[in-house]
Amino acid sequence: MADLTNEFALQQQSTNGIMAQASASREMEEVKGQIFMAKQFPRNPFDAERRILDACKRPSLAQSAVYNYPRGKQMVSGPSIRLAEVLAQNWGNLSFGIKELQQLPGESVAMAYAWDLETNTRQEKVFTVKHERHTKQGVTYLKDPRDIYELVANNGARRVRACILGVIPGDIVETAVEECNKTMSGANDKPLKERLDIMFKLFKEKYDITQEMIESRFGYKATAFTEKNGVDLANIYNSIKDGISKVDDWFEVATHEKKESSKLETEFKNKKDPLKEAKAADSNGAQQEELL
Repeated sequence: MADLTNEFALQQQSTNGIMAQASASREMEEVKGQIFMAKQFPRNPFDAERRILDACKRPSLAQSAVYNYPRGKQMVSGPSIRLAEVLAQNWGNLSFGIKELQQLPGESVAMAYAWDLETNTRQEKVFTVKHERHTKQGVTYLKDPRDIYELVANNGARRVRACILGVIPGDIVETAVEECNKTMSGANDKPLKERLDIMFKLFKEKYDITQEMIESRFGYKATAFTEKNGVDLANIYNSIKDGISKVDDWFEVATHEKKESSKLETEFKNKKDPLKEAKAADSNGAQQEELL
């Protein structure tokens, strides 16, 4: 019986080894095919740049193409995940994505990569994702495979963006960002005040950020906002939405709540208590009677 068990185990290991070898061989042939096609049909960098700039003229892309994040006391801009994907698609002969290398109890090991098949330039980042979601109510541990997949994909998106930007020439990226800013500045289908009101409402609904907190961030009232401020505000929203920065990086949430609390405390202290006033009146009356 033991001999049969050992023989079955050896056959199982042999089968698994053959399947793994076949899978690796298939992936190798696919890679060779991609490289061959890239060499047969090389990109024209001038046509690729033209396609990228044409895409950046679309308002729908320009609105989500750039994000801002704080660095010290300065505000730094950068291309978002959406713009990086458009750059990769129009640059051509570029393979990019996310692969889950291993799924362990409570965590996944994944790899984000971008590979220029023409120049053989490759960027990759290996990272670990805990199967947990942090909320205001506490930590939620994920068990559903769909939730785990979405969590890994969301965490991998920022790494893919970094890989793509490490492969595509920097001057192409800068030109695309400038073109998106031009598109946003010229998006005058609605008056600036209406567009600002829409953004103020969006910040309030999504992140509980008030107009006063936004005005405090910029240092002046919304009535003095310009087109550039509107673009910066949209970029801040994209930054928070994509997970590049947090609300606390931009707005003094705790300070704002403290001011509101102190304001209520002051109003409460200044509010007259009828019961105390009645007692004080009775005391004054008694003192007057004693004097008489």
